[in-house]
Formats: sequence, C-alpha cells, structure tokens
Amino acid sequence: MIQRVMNVFRIPELRQRIILTVSLLAVYRIGFQVPIPGINTQTIADAADKQFGESSWNQLFGLFNTFSGGGLTQGALFSLGIMPYISASIIFSLLTKVVPALEKLSKDGSSGRKKISQYTRYATVPLCLVQGFFIVQGLFRSLVAGGQAQIVDPDLFNSFGWKVMAILALTTGTIFLMWLGEQITEHGIGNGISLLIMAGIISRLPAAVARYTSSAEEFSTKVTSGLILLVMFVAVIWIVVFITKGQRRIPIQAARFSRGRRTVGGQRHYLPLQVNQAGVMPVIFASSLLMIPGFLLGAIGLQGAAGVFNDYSSWWYVVFYGSMIYFFSYFWNTLMVQPTEIANNMKEHGSFIPGIRPGRRTAEYLERVLMRVTLAGATFLAFIAIVPQIFAGSLTVEWSISTFIGGTSILIVASVALDLVDKINSHLLMRNYEGFMRRGKGAR
Repeated sequence: MIQRVMNVFRIPELRQRIILTVSLLAVYRIGFQVPIPGINTQTIADAADKQFGESSWNQLFGLFNTFSGGGLTQGALFSLGIMPYISASIIFSLLTKVVPALEKLSKDGSSGRKKISQYTRYATVPLCLVQGFFIVQGLFRSLVAGGQAQIVDPDLFNSFGWKVMAILALTTGTIFLMWLGEQITEHGIGNGISLLIMAGIISRLPAAVARYTSSAEEFSTKVTSGLILLVMFVAVIWIVVFITKGQRRIPIQAARFSRGRRTVGGQRHYLPLQVNQAGVMPVIFASSLLMIPGFLLGAIGLQGAAGVFNDYSSWWYVVFYGSMIYFFSYFWNTLMVQPTEIANNMKEHGSFIPGIRPGRRTAEYLERVLMRVTLAGATFLAFIAIVPQIFAGSLTVEWSISTFIGGTSILIVASVALDLVDKINSHLLMRNYEGFMRRGKGAR
C-alpha cells in the first residue's frame, strides 16, 4: 500500500495536480475565517443551535449548512458556499430534459455542454442574491430577534447599506468558490465543485467529535456509545461504497457486417445501470419539500398536525420521509434515463440485447430492469437517510454527530472519494503504474 501511495508522487504531472488541488482547498477553508463585516463569529454557531434546536427545521438547516461547508453558522464570506451553483445545476439538469431547445443543445457535443455551463453560471448570480437576501433577512434576523443581539449590532443590522454590503459579499464569495472549483477541475485532480463540498463536510468532523467528547455523559456510557458509533460508521461506509460501485450490467451484442473480405463488428460489451443512479438528489428533494407541509399547517394554526412533519424522531415523519425518497428516486431516474432513447440509439448503431428484439421490445426490457434497479437504489437511500434519526434517538447523540453516520454527508463524501480514487488510478495506469487500490479477486 505504501508503494502505491509513493507511485502517486513519482509522476510529475500528477504530483503537481495534487499539490494544486490541496492548495486551492486550503484557500477555500481560509475564506471561512474571513467574517462578514459586523458579524461576531464567536457566538453565531451557538445562537444557531439554540434557535433551531432538534427539529426538522434543524435538518433542513443542516442540509444547506452541509453544502455551504458549515458557513451558515459562521457568518463568513463563504457562508453561502457553493449551494447556489448546485441549485442552478439541478435546475438546468431538469430543464435539459423538458425544454426541447436545451435538450438539443446538450446533444451538440462539447460546444453545447459549454453553453449550458455558461447559462448555469449566469443563473448562479441571481440565486446568490436571493439566497443571500434570505440569509441576511431570515437567518441573521431570527438570531438577533432570539436574544442574540451580540451577533450583529442592531443599529448596524437595521441599516440598508449594511444589508446590501452583506448580500454582495455573500454573492462574491460564492462566485469566487465557483471559479475555484473550475480551476480544480481543469488544473487539479477530481471534480472541483464536489471536492469543495466534501472538504466542507470533513472540516465539520473535528468539531463534532470535540462536542461529543465534552458532553456531560458518564465516561462508560460515552465510551460504549462511541464504539457503537465507530462500528456503525465503518459499516455504513462499506455499504455506501458497495452500493455506489454496484451496477446492473446488461449484455449488448454488436451486429457483424462485412467490409470487402473482412468481417467486422460482433463485439460484446455491457450497458451499466448504476444501482444508485439518482445519487443524493432524492434525499435533497425529500428533505427540502418535507418542510413545506409543516410550515403551512403551522401557519394556519394546526400545530398538532404540523408536529408530525417537524419532529424527525417520530414514526410518521420517518414514513413520510422514506416515501418521498422512493418517489423522487423513480422521478429522477425516469427523467434522466430514458429507455426509448437508449433503444433507438442501439438500433441505429446495429447493437442489440441477446434474446430481445430491437426497438420497442428493447425499450420495454430496459424500463423493466430500470424499475427494479431503482427499487434497490431507493431502498438503500431511504435506509441511509434515516440512519441519523435512528442514532440521534437511540443513542441520544446530537444531530451534528449522527449526520456523519448517514444522510447526505456520508453519501457525498463516499461518492466524491471514489471518484477521486478513480481519477488517480487512471493517471497511474496510463503510465504503466499499478493502480492505487488493490483489485478484488477475479476482477479483470
């Protein structure tokens, strides 16, 4: 293993890419130490915990805080993080499938994809302004109104100029992070935006461990629950890696045809369908939209009914949460993976699935396989998503600690780490070095 790690730094180009990536990630973390003028960063995290408490709003707050690298609780220049760009990317991913002009543009090769990326950058700016406005007028105002006036000077907070300055500062920070991620993607190693999100998640781990070790529990109880958390952490990581790499490989046979005296074609390859085709998107959609019923019911005075959606430890909340994950898993896969289009492309290129007639029969077969694979992926996502609720209730640990055992955090970190290892492996194998990770028995 040590020899494989040494091989990574023996390739000059790969070594330079890794050093550049680490340097830019360090710049990313330094930006979280630069506060918005007028913000007291020493007390804003405690104020946020007291204000939101252990409720489903804390889960939604934690979701956005995950993508911002913990910046929402710091009042820093990078408080918005990369979330506006992620939102714009999701919007254009959906629009590409429903707007014919964008769908045609996406099929124009690299030039079309560059055009869509440019539109995504343009859309990020207004999203930054809107989200920055809600951060200043929503989060900061609620913290000041909640008796935490030391966070922001009330006279300064009520001035129009300070609000405009704060919103522009948050927008500038996000645009800089977007540029930073693109530089990592182009000149570094791995996907820059994903690495920024992963770095923000990992940076919260030491603080979560420190809060757990400083809790008021008895030492024996703390050690027992800590060992259980460690074992479950390793087990969940193994499950996430196993499912993330898992795929249903559909055999595809290329048709044979003659060119002069030669017979070409006839190769056999596979169409891989990922088990977790939707990634983390169903969990994000379910977490965000599940807050709406509780908010509306609370607004009209039905506090009892609203409590079902606001208490993430309740049985009904888990049922609704899991059901929405199943729904959005099928919704996302149906939208992004279109069996009819795949079948038509196979027919045009003279390929077919052995035993299945080309055209409509192939599309029906692919749709049937996709539905079954999606069921397995949705079950996996639902299990991973409710793991934090289970441990937060059974082991009485804080939500900030249990989120590292499951939920969006573990899914993002595992998938980004696997992608990073694959990128490093490709550089090593290109130069006739042994891969960074040992292959399993029987792997080809």
